[in-house]
Amino acid sequence: MVAIDTTRAAAPAIANRIISAIYGASASFAAWNEARMTRNALSRLSARELEDIGLCRGDIEEIAARGVRF
Repeated sequence: MVAIDTTRAAAPAIANRIISAIYGASASFAAWNEARMTRNALSRLSARELEDIGLCRGDIEEIAARGVRF
């Protein structure tokens, strides 16, 4: 006769969800910080410097947000 135990412990599933939530929050913070640093660096450039690299002030927010995936 074969006996199969089909019960699962809830603790590992809950721990995995908590770890995933922490990882997700950490990744979101890192992406937000990267966009913030990009925005600040581009904002410090003069209009002439932005023009030299093919940008204008209106492009800064789009460029900073382009890599952000929340």
